[in-house]
Amino acid sequence: MDRYEVRIGGFGGQGIVTMAVVMGETASLHDDKYVVQTQSYGPEARGGASKSEVVMGDEEIDYPKVQNPDVFIAMSRAAFLSYIGGLKENGILIIDQDLVNIEGEIPKGVRVYKIPATRIADEKVGNKLATNVVMLGAFTAITGALSVEGLKRQIEDRWPRFVKTNLQALEYGLEAGEEAEPAIIE
Repeated sequence: MDRYEVRIGGFGGQGIVTMAVVMGETASLHDDKYVVQTQSYGPEARGGASKSEVVMGDEEIDYPKVQNPDVFIAMSRAAFLSYIGGLKENGILIIDQDLVNIEGEIPKGVRVYKIPATRIADEKVGNKLATNVVMLGAFTAITGALSVEGLKRQIEDRWPRFVKTNLQALEYGLEAGEEAEPAIIE
């Protein structure tokens, strides 16, 4: 894998930073990748705009910032509007379909995957706090950028008290990602 850039955007409290950290830990600790993870928050903190980015690859990362993400995971409409810029032509956009309306400028060839992550976490897992883990599963199934086994091990290491809930959320996310049919922007 050459340099692979991922941007995650949402609002504070959705676990945006945690998603990126777990993604980076999985890639570096379990998948033998070089990784850099960064984040930024709006001044409002909880409820305000939040963005995290991950750069991973087989070689040392020489520049830590995401320039043109291969993947953008949008978990709020405000984040979509703020952070869609720079998404690569032919890139991947993964949205929480109940929270993000994607009307607007999207680069040509982008594959859009609509995942009902919040609904899955609420209705199937029984805990909206697991939305970010559902989305991690969908991301993994759609992109193949992380190993499923590595992600499971990292979830077990990170959340030992909530491992059952989070592994269940991961499984639902993997399933949703596998079943998602991309819409291709012309």
